[in-house]
Amino acid sequence: MDIKLCELVCQTCEHPSGSTKRGQGFNRLIRAILQSGKLWRENSLYYEDALQQTWLYLYRNLCEGESRYQPDRSSLTTWLNGYLKRRLQDFQIRDWQEQNFIVPHPFPYTENSTDPIANLPAPPDIPDILKETQIWVETDPDGELRSIHIKGRSDLTCQLLILRRLPPETAWATLAAELNCPVSTLANFYQRQCLPRLRKFAESQGYL
Repeated sequence: MDIKLCELVCQTCEHPSGSTKRGQGFNRLIRAILQSGKLWRENSLYYEDALQQTWLYLYRNLCEGESRYQPDRSSLTTWLNGYLKRRLQDFQIRDWQEQNFIVPHPFPYTENSTDPIANLPAPPDIPDILKETQIWVETDPDGELRSIHIKGRSDLTCQLLILRRLPPETAWATLAAELNCPVSTLANFYQRQCLPRLRKFAESQGYL
């Protein structure tokens, strides 16, 4: 499987950034990574958010940049798992800070951070997996995402929360203050109602 992943990396990087063929290669690579069974998985409230950030990191650093993947240093899944675990840890730290009303530096990075994701807007050629997910949520073809909402708050729908939590995601504390709803209520609703629907969509598209 590692050999197959290396071949897919080479094939993907042969094509120019932003090209259709680069995007197609990237999507094939994601499917192969998921099928390998080597990607870190855990039952965490933050896992899907951290995974979305990881795919974006992969897309931005697979072929170009100072932080680009270097196959002579580690396997692709080892490289991704390191980043994914750091993002999960960041979410856990932020959750603790929000619960204890601690205001950190712009999370999850410090002023001197060199992480390529820090404070960067989504590029115009974001990977299809993110673009298609956003389109699906915005259009909500069957109206399900607009109809499922927090009890007693018809304005707090699955559609709203998923859109606000897609990269670059809005912090739970910010959402709680903006929407006048406790962090625990928003986060629990997101885990129970939003994440299962996101996963179902991802499975239908072959991403999982």
